[in-house]
Amino acid sequence: MTSEVNSEQAAWWNAAGLGWANVQDIVDLMLRPFQDLLVQAALERPRERVLDVGCGTGGVTRAIAEATGAACVGIDISETMLAAAREHGKAEYLLADAQVHTFDESFDLVVSRFGVMFFEDPTAAFRNLLRATSPGGDLRFITWRTAAENPFMTTANKVAAPLLPDAPVPDPDGPGPFAFADPGKTRKILGEAGWTGIGITPVDQIRSLPEELLIPYLSNLGPISRALKEAAESERPRIMSDVRSAFDGFVHGDEVRIPAAVWQVTASAPL
Repeated sequence: MTSEVNSEQAAWWNAAGLGWANVQDIVDLMLRPFQDLLVQAALERPRERVLDVGCGTGGVTRAIAEATGAACVGIDISETMLAAAREHGKAEYLLADAQVHTFDESFDLVVSRFGVMFFEDPTAAFRNLLRATSPGGDLRFITWRTAAENPFMTTANKVAAPLLPDAPVPDPDGPGPFAFADPGKTRKILGEAGWTGIGITPVDQIRSLPEELLIPYLSNLGPISRALKEAAESERPRIMSDVRSAFDGFVHGDEVRIPAAVWQVTASAPL
């Protein structure tokens, strides 16, 4: 069964997925340290089957498959992003909503890099993932801390806001990048879903990116990408000039330095 309840998120990620596919190499470069944390977790003990939730274009899925030799499955609601993932092979990719999908087999490790914050009902989603996890299996995921601790992301939102006056105000308690910023809320969700041994650890990174990749990255992702699509073609160069100026504080010579504040979350399925 692959019934999907998170239709609004599915529609958004299918529309946005092409942009992510266009810059998947840049995204994987920026987020490589967090991928490495999940690969390290996968190597803690032998793994037979690993599930990557919200796998996107499949960078983490492939890295774990290569490092462990385990059978890896990536699941996502974006068909456009999964199409890009499948071009690389090395794993199985499933178009489905992890919140409600009935998995045919169980996994001894469930991972996610910024893919679990968009569930309509996170408690139900993690309960469903627990059902798909072998007794004693592990959950390991990376999620953003607060917006204030991630100024690179908030800068993009501030620049795009006047260009998208009709955009709905995000619900701080709803699905979104910062849905798990509160560790107490995350701990409660996982506990109510049935997970045990919950650990939540802060991780801080200064990520770097060649300056020449900044504009391709910003113009393909998030609110700036939406603003460009809605703007007249004649207005787009001016918009991108304003966008680039807003990010001057992150540029140091030919390098962009991006502060990233995340939670590394661990839990186990009861024996």
